[in-house]
Amino acid sequence: MTARTTHLDAGVRDAMIALGAAAKKGLGDPVLAELVMIRASQINECAFCLDMHVGLAVEKNGESAVEVSPARAKSTAWGRIALLNAWAEAAEQFTERERAALALTEAVTVLTDGFVPDETYEAAAKHFGEDELAHLLGVITVINSWNRLMVSRRIAPGGPQW
Repeated sequence: MTARTTHLDAGVRDAMIALGAAAKKGLGDPVLAELVMIRASQINECAFCLDMHVGLAVEKNGESAVEVSPARAKSTAWGRIALLNAWAEAAEQFTERERAALALTEAVTVLTDGFVPDETYEAAAKHFGEDELAHLLGVITVINSWNRLMVSRRIAPGGPQW
């Protein structure tokens, strides 16, 4: 795949980076932030963002140190990330909080009915305080924006970021 353009206005780039950093910091859970970004990137088929965020989840944010259940004792982080596309079926691999965040991620990313269903939002609100939920929505929103910027410009995995 050849990039259409690698140009991205520095002001837009810097604002997106700042928004993402603020949302992740406010969420306070870097592993969950990466899981959310990976899931949205899967849905949006953004290979660049998948490549980046899978690497960050494992190498920088310690996804390999996260254990959810005894059944996962022999599982690796890569196995959990590989199951992310089927998180609802592989529910035992993810905490209730993670599942609520992933459901909200899918609802915000797809917007099939033009809105996020009340039950999806309410399920997330049970696991996140008001500030955390606002930051989670910020993480979901910013990764969807990055996905659209990268996919529309056809930026390949490992390619130039901007």
